[in-house]
Amino acid sequence: MDMALHTDFTAKWKKYFNGAELPMVFFYTDDIGDVRKAKTSSGHRCFISDLANVRKGTPLAFDKESVVCAGGKRYLGFSHTIMPKFEYFLSCGIPGKMEGERYKKSPEIVQEMQKHFKEITAPAEYIVFKRWDAVTEDDDPAVVVFFATPDVLSGLFTLTGFDEVDGNRVFTPFAAGCGSIVLHPYLECESESPRAVIGMFDVSARPSVPKDTLSYAVPMKKFETMIENMDESFLITDSWRKVQKRIDR
Repeated sequence: MDMALHTDFTAKWKKYFNGAELPMVFFYTDDIGDVRKAKTSSGHRCFISDLANVRKGTPLAFDKESVVCAGGKRYLGFSHTIMPKFEYFLSCGIPGKMEGERYKKSPEIVQEMQKHFKEITAPAEYIVFKRWDAVTEDDDPAVVVFFATPDVLSGLFTLTGFDEVDGNRVFTPFAAGCGSIVLHPYLECESESPRAVIGMFDVSARPSVPKDTLSYAVPMKKFETMIENMDESFLITDSWRKVQKRIDR
């Protein structure tokens, strides 16, 4: 990574966002170096829960064995397998056999939705997550991920569209927590004009984050322009300073 850019953002984040929680980055690699591999659980564990340790500063590497949730494996690109009767699991369930999450009204809606689902295939053995202050010049971040309160999120959202004509440069797809953090923003990396993704609306994953927190994920190539724009954007106005006063470190 360009460490001059890294230092530039760190300083601007402290200046304009009161040093709020730093973002994390992720990238795929076959060589994790001294990064600790996430433990493999014998039971179900939400991948989002593991990211709590990354948010505290511990880099973690995940592979197809350490991600135990079937959905997580799929959304991180380690598997293309869908659980049997998934259309019932996501909707009404099967009486006496399967409890449905009731996120969609009917199995038919889920089946139609699945026709438009875009998958990714992990390009390497591991996906590594690091908090911003743990990133090194040898790292090549694909996506930057924030866990943000509404005030911080408002700043990131507005900064995303600062140099854009299109007013829809941030979107909120229906997705699992890991889908909104990894799958959708990673797909955006292929775009000439990548969008950012706001997520963590997944009811099942909500207990893994604080109640006043959502996620914001943006491809690194878009984030680089956002950093460059900070000093000439709304962040230097009195309007932002009123919001900034409420942002806790």
